[in-house]
Amino acid sequence: MNIIKIENCANSVESALKAQEGGAYRVELCAGIPEGGTTPSYGEIKCARKLLKATKLNVIIRPRGGDFLYSELEQDIMIEDIKIARECGADGVVFGCLTAQGDVDMPLMKRLMREVGDMSVTFHRAFDVCRDPKKALEDIISLDIDRILTSGQEENAEKGIPLLKELVEQAGDRIIIMPGCGVNPNNIARIAKMTGAKEFHFSGRSATESKMLYRNPKVSMGGIVKIEEYSREVTDPTKIRMAIDNLK
Repeated sequence: MNIIKIENCANSVESALKAQEGGAYRVELCAGIPEGGTTPSYGEIKCARKLLKATKLNVIIRPRGGDFLYSELEQDIMIEDIKIARECGADGVVFGCLTAQGDVDMPLMKRLMREVGDMSVTFHRAFDVCRDPKKALEDIISLDIDRILTSGQEENAEKGIPLLKELVEQAGDRIIIMPGCGVNPNNIARIAKMTGAKEFHFSGRSATESKMLYRNPKVSMGGIVKIEEYSREVTDPTKIRMAIDNLK
């Protein structure tokens, strides 16, 4: 099998370093994981760039959760965040924009691409809620984007294998199709075999217990949304290594 690259969805600098320890080729640094990923802070980007030596750093550019139809103000924010990622020395940025009709927003994408400079670009899972994936693929290729992160328009990449295979075949060597969502060490080899994909995106996190001794169970920082206050998810280097080993 040809060399396959693993990208880790890192929810913190700590996770990014764990991904590097496990042998990940690249991390996508994100905040707001429960919302599907939002732009991390300047401090996160800067520290990740300083500490990642063997693993490439991509930064998601997404000003909020929800849909991918952005207001003029949000577009301006995305421009500034791309500039910050570039100034911090990120290897790449990750974004995707759609029209109200569910097509790739070509004017906005072109505007964002003008700010990218030498960084690589991934069109993220906005692709999975576009109206016509085959047309969207051609539109994205025309923008000179490096890869598309997609679950094959299904709830996870394993269910999306049929479309992922078609997209890999349609893309050829013009763009990378990178399956993501629900990829894990146990299914990555099957997805690779069935789709022909050569890059994969997954989190590989494990729960880490808080070191807090005093705990108040009556208070939730998420309000009505239940969030575990005394446990957090951190990338597990063992899961990264297992995925790499299972692809050999």
